[in-house]
Amino acid sequence: MSEVSTVRGPVAAAALGRTYMHEHIFTLTADVQQNYPDEWGDEQARLDDAVEKLSALAAQGVQTIVDPTVVGLGRYIPRIAKIAERVPQLNIVVATGIYTYDSAPFFFEYRPPMPGHPDPMTEMFVRDITEGIAGTGVRAGMLKCAIDHHGLTPGVERVMRAVAQAHLRTGIPVTVHTHPGSRAGLEVKRVLCDEEGVDPRRVVLGHSGDTTDCDHLAELAEAGFVLGMDRFGINLETTFEARADTLVEMCRRGYAESMVLSQDASCYIDWVDPLLLEQLPQWHYLHIGDDVLPYVRERGVTEKQIETMLVHVPRRVLEPSEPAGA
Repeated sequence: MSEVSTVRGPVAAAALGRTYMHEHIFTLTADVQQNYPDEWGDEQARLDDAVEKLSALAAQGVQTIVDPTVVGLGRYIPRIAKIAERVPQLNIVVATGIYTYDSAPFFFEYRPPMPGHPDPMTEMFVRDITEGIAGTGVRAGMLKCAIDHHGLTPGVERVMRAVAQAHLRTGIPVTVHTHPGSRAGLEVKRVLCDEEGVDPRRVVLGHSGDTTDCDHLAELAEAGFVLGMDRFGINLETTFEARADTLVEMCRRGYAESMVLSQDASCYIDWVDPLLLEQLPQWHYLHIGDDVLPYVRERGVTEKQIETMLVHVPRRVLEPSEPAGA
């Protein structure tokens, strides 16, 4: 039976249940937090708050979340492990990779790939997957990279290719932060799939729901990608209705088997001013269950399609594939 790595250990893929494929617990700027910790405040209070919010999510029927918090987003697994122990009814899958829109972290500037040797990034990612992260024993179950409107900069390309190589060596799936407005998914296809050999069925194109261009989304789905409709509640440059109606239309076109759902929410995110957060009252873990699913049901999305997007597609993606050459 195939198993998926979670914070509390391996879980049978068939037992993952209803799954949100893109939710953070803490999204942090690590250097700022270490040097200016006042806003973070009391550590125990933050842990308690996270436990309360994730317990409410589990009570809503969600059994698994993927937390794609990697280097560049403030990943700190010992903290997440404490939370996971207190919410045992929720599986938490963590990720490895690097999040950047432009340059790779300075750590790698003078540690380039050498002829005949894998990129040091790849080695780090593989170690997180096969041995565990930072001595915790927690193994990553997802790989993460990003491309935004800046395009395929040298740093972005290096990370993407390192992620591809780690995937081919381990069979662990990939999620990519994308910018659908600039059709970044097509660059992902060229580099990750056409050139590096990653099967697009093993790749989630994150934030696909940021566009209402269903023809473009259909093009990506037809190419084999999984579309991350994963920012429900972030309604600054779009609306609740626009996001939900796009989901309805893609289901009407028959693409439920190519989509996964999430909110990209956090218990705490230091990227956003608290005053701005007040303008996003729907951006929380319960929004899909409370608001999105009732809305799309009323507009023809079936229970079978919902089950497909929340259970069957996530299970298919998260289940590790055979490494290349295995």
